[in-house]
Amino acid sequence: MKPITSKLLMRGVWEGVPQAVFIYTPLCGTCAAARRMLEVTEHMLPDNILYEMNIHDIPELVQQFQISSVPALMLFDGEMDVPSMVYRMNSVEHLLNEIRKVVVR
Repeated sequence: MKPITSKLLMRGVWEGVPQAVFIYTPLCGTCAAARRMLEVTEHMLPDNILYEMNIHDIPELVQQFQISSVPALMLFDGEMDVPSMVYRMNSVEHLLNEIRKVVVR
């Protein structure tokens, strides 16, 4: 996963680029487990789909998209400005299915 800035994320949203963004905080154990699952998932996805952002760096996006907890996965389909949110990180298979439903077509 590559880090992405708020500016680049919103540019992609405006340009209609499908993307998935992992929202985390560095000291969160559940976030670390979710990161490991997403790193496996990433190998089964096209390049430049999965990004990451530290929630402490994006207070404006937290408010704009009403991010309620971490870990979170924001899924932009390229058509809507409002992302689908995934807060439950059950398994690699679950995450892969959720991402493919929205981002990969």
